[in-house]
Amino acid sequence: MPVVKEFKQFAMRGNVVDMAVGIIIGAAFGKIVSSLVADVLLPPVGMVIGGVDFSGLAITLKQASGSIPAVLVNYGTFINTILDFLIVAFAMFLVIQGVNKMIAKDEAAPAPVPSTKDCPECLMAIPLQAKRCGHCTSVLK
Repeated sequence: MPVVKEFKQFAMRGNVVDMAVGIIIGAAFGKIVSSLVADVLLPPVGMVIGGVDFSGLAITLKQASGSIPAVLVNYGTFINTILDFLIVAFAMFLVIQGVNKMIAKDEAAPAPVPSTKDCPECLMAIPLQAKRCGHCTSVLK
């Protein structure tokens, strides 16, 4: 039973559950993007470049014969997949960029290093390296 108990502790950790939720939401988001590309973006692009339907683009390597289907290289589907990837990558870039801006901490600029100090006798500003005050000529320690 210790193995079952350890597995339960592992599976119920926050990171594992968060990762599972992220994967499920990512899969659903991928379906939405695929539909966006295939059903919304590619038809107008195909129309603009001459009525091309990307999903139907293929090279026939061997014709169908009887019950044996044709052997095709579906490069149109590959084009759809590449566009899906580019849109998902761009969307993730925008999301990550937004999150980074939200959590960016304003790092305080380091305090400027003083280049002068006050003379203990006359309280005038003098260079840090000075051995004698230029105003009252007192010797500095």
